[in-house]
Amino acid sequence: MVKILVADSLAEEGLQLLRLEDGFEVDVRLGMKEDDLVEAIPAYEGLLVRSAVKVTARVLQAGRNLKIVGRAGIGVDNIDVEAATRCGVLVMNTPFGNVSSAAEHTLALLFACARNVARADALLRQKRWERGGLMGVELSGKTLGVVGLGKVGGQVARVAKALEMRVLAFDPFLTREKAEELGIELVTFDALIEQADFVTIHTPLTDKTRDLFGAAEFKRMKKGARIVNCARGGIVNEKALAEALKEKQIAGAALDVYEKEPLGDSPLLALDNATLTPHLGASTEEAQLKVSVDVARQCIDYFKRGTIQNAVNVVGMGDAQMIPFVNLAENLGTLAGALAGGAVKRVEVTCLGEIASRDTRAVTVAALRGVLVPVCGDRVNMVNARVIAQERGISVLESRSAEAPDYVSLVTVHVETEGGRRTVNGTLRERKEPRITRIDGFDVDLKPSAIMLVMFYPDRPGMVGKFGTILGKANINIARMEVGRAVRGQQAVVILTLDDPVPAPLLDELKAATGGHDVHMVTLRE
Repeated sequence: MVKILVADSLAEEGLQLLRLEDGFEVDVRLGMKEDDLVEAIPAYEGLLVRSAVKVTARVLQAGRNLKIVGRAGIGVDNIDVEAATRCGVLVMNTPFGNVSSAAEHTLALLFACARNVARADALLRQKRWERGGLMGVELSGKTLGVVGLGKVGGQVARVAKALEMRVLAFDPFLTREKAEELGIELVTFDALIEQADFVTIHTPLTDKTRDLFGAAEFKRMKKGARIVNCARGGIVNEKALAEALKEKQIAGAALDVYEKEPLGDSPLLALDNATLTPHLGASTEEAQLKVSVDVARQCIDYFKRGTIQNAVNVVGMGDAQMIPFVNLAENLGTLAGALAGGAVKRVEVTCLGEIASRDTRAVTVAALRGVLVPVCGDRVNMVNARVIAQERGISVLESRSAEAPDYVSLVTVHVETEGGRRTVNGTLRERKEPRITRIDGFDVDLKPSAIMLVMFYPDRPGMVGKFGTILGKANINIARMEVGRAVRGQQAVVILTLDDPVPAPLLDELKAATGGHDVHMVTLRE
């Protein structure tokens, strides 16, 4: 039974999906503080939240059975993602459910800021008909600067174009070709703040974006410019913004998000050229329904099918076509690590052929997990494999090339230890069937299996018979056998797929039969 704790309010449709799913037990407990979560979380495999609940390092460390934290919404600044990664806890968000709502609220604030809507409403409620001080400006013909041209920023930009605005965008991850396709001018941050009449922000809060707009930036903006932030609090320095608004350097600002929420004492509250809303960007019936259903489905898919969607701390898992390569890479890593033995110093993963044109980062992490699990146990997963490797001083390298002689796509895993370096290659055949194609210098053709025995031995007649006899006497059945050699009469390798594992005393007998020690019992995930 998978136990899920829902600690924030979710739409009933999302809760019903979880409750009706066989094998799930759902507890809804709202209003929990950190101490409450720390006490409760050990009993749960999944935790679902929105923005109100803080998922701290203490909570994550207490969650000894916790596998995922699901955020019904896009922002994860209420979740300690770094601590989650170290604890091997997957963090998923739902980045698409509230896109339209966030974009529409941004546009609402853009219009409100341009036409002094909030101030006009407040005056009229005081029975003051003071039109003279409420002169606004048109959006048509003005320049809009969009900071961050993701899905929300892209929707805002498209509407702005329809309003006949000139649209500038600053986004380090947007190509100039894509910007031209959208009819948007891609510029530097400096050029944007100097040229824009209106600025709207659509970027996550990171160390690089914190206080992105401060006193220096406001001074460089056009006198009379206006700024809208529906992204994350902390991107705009509120104290500096209040000063710029008081001095009329900035004509108006509209904010939906704040450095501290709920908004307490703030100089912005006293300014009539500031329009403020209480984090309403995703507060529509449609958005709440979408993100609740999305996070429930992602939770079910993860626990039922092992599918990872919209993970913020696992890279490269968004491409379903890469999943067979991810599984292959983990088995190659396990095999290469088992052959190498000893303390691992370096893991190198190379992707060749068609696969090289895709995002292969998850392939590298999977291979790393395959190397580490036999040593560190099942606490190693796709979330924390890199962190554990770093803690152990293991260097991780990844490379790609479009050329793969003899194969459409090929994955190569090299593992280096104090004792040397071992290399294993693999590919996918028709119908995505995984195959091991090379072990060190030996060409083979073998489907990975749960129990495998790999032996390197002198290439001479009668050796395979010896192995078969020893295993047969122990009542261990050989399901498959693959033999490879580079040069006749020198060294050879045999890989046996077995029905049962080989006990340690029998391994010693096999080593004696080979005249060496290069015999390895390998257990793979099927």
